[in-house]
Amino acid sequence: MIYFDNSATTKVNDSVLKTYNAASQEYFGNPSSLHKLGLKAYELLETSRKQIASLMGFKRDEVVFTSGGTEGNNWIIKGTAFKKREFGKHIITTSIEHPSIMNTMHQLEELGFEVTYLPVDKTGHISAEDLKNAIRDDTILVSTMAVNNEIGAIQPIHEIAKVLKDYPSISYHVDAVQAIGKNLQSEFIDPRVDFYTFSGHKFHAPRGIGFIYMKEGKQLEPLMAGGGQESGLRSGTENTPAIAGMAKAIRLLKDNEAGKAAKMEQLKEELVHHLETLDNVHVFSKIGDDFAPHIICFTIDGVRGETVVHTFEDRDIYISTTSACSSKKGLESGTLKAMNIQEKVATSAVRVSLDESNTEAEMNEFIKNLDEVHDHFQILN
Repeated sequence: MIYFDNSATTKVNDSVLKTYNAASQEYFGNPSSLHKLGLKAYELLETSRKQIASLMGFKRDEVVFTSGGTEGNNWIIKGTAFKKREFGKHIITTSIEHPSIMNTMHQLEELGFEVTYLPVDKTGHISAEDLKNAIRDDTILVSTMAVNNEIGAIQPIHEIAKVLKDYPSISYHVDAVQAIGKNLQSEFIDPRVDFYTFSGHKFHAPRGIGFIYMKEGKQLEPLMAGGGQESGLRSGTENTPAIAGMAKAIRLLKDNEAGKAAKMEQLKEELVHHLETLDNVHVFSKIGDDFAPHIICFTIDGVRGETVVHTFEDRDIYISTTSACSSKKGLESGTLKAMNIQEKVATSAVRVSLDESNTEAEMNEFIKNLDEVHDHFQILN
C-alpha cells in the first residue's frame, strides 16, 4: 500500500499513540476537578501547552486548544468579527481559501458583513498590492492561508504583514494547517500576525485536536459557552490525552525538520519532472521557494479526478482530488477555478501529498503505475 494523501490526514505516529493511550489511562481526571486526579490531568494539560508553545516560538498563554482546523478557523474569524463589529464590518480574504474559511465568510455575509475575496495570479498567489488596495476604513480582519491545500502555493505572508504594519487596528489571521512540519516556519511566522490555526491530524497527532495561536493582548469572542475552560475562551472539557499526543507529535516533527522537508522536496521534484514528460498532463504545483515541498497537483486531461483516484486505489495507491473536504461532492478545484483554469481541466485535477515517511521506492512504484494509468486513459481517449 502506498499512501500519498497526507494533506487530507496523516497516520497517527506509533509513539504518539502510546502517549495518547498512557494519558487516557493514567490522566483520566477532569482537568477542572479540584481533587488530585483532576490536578494531575491539569498539570499534564499545562505541560503540553508549555511544550507546544516553546517548540513553536510562542508564549504559553498564546496557545489555546481546539478540536482542529475547522473550529480554529471558524472561531478566529467569527470571534474577531463579533468582537470588533462596532468598529467595522469589512473583512478581506482570498479566493482560494479552505472551505472552513470560505463558508464562514458566507455566513458572516448573511449577517451583514462585507467580504472582499482577493484574486490570485496564474500560479495561485495573491498580491500584497491587491490587499493594500482592498483595505477600507471599516476593515477589521484579514485572513489568508499560509500554504494552499490544493496546489501548495505559499502565500506572501511577510509582504502582507508589511502592508498591515501601517494598519495596527486590523487583525491578521493565517491558516497554517498545511504549513506545519514542512520547514516553512520562516515563511509564515511573522510578528505582525495575530492569529494562527493548526490541526493535529495533519502532523501525525490524533484527529479531533488542534490549537490556535492568539497573540498576547488580542481578543476573541468565545463561540463555546459553558464551564469557562481555556481561560474562559473555549468552554468544554479539554481532550487531555489528545493534547498530550499532539505535543509529542510536534516534538517529533521538529526533529530534523529540514532534512525531512528536503526528502519530500526531492520526491516532489522527481514526480514533477516525470509528469512534465507526459502528453496531455498539466502540472500546477511548481518547484521553487514559493511552493510547499509536499503537494503536487496535476491533471490527466479529459479524465475526471475521481476516476483517476479510484484507478490508483485499485492498485492500492491512495491519492485524492484536490481537497478532501470537497472531493465527495465532485466539485472542481476551487483554487484552479480562481486561477481561471477551464472547468474541464479543473475537474480532472488530482493531488499527491507527501510526508516524511514516504520513500524513494514508493515514488518509483507510483511513477511506474502512473505511466500505466496514463497510457490506459490515452488509449481510451
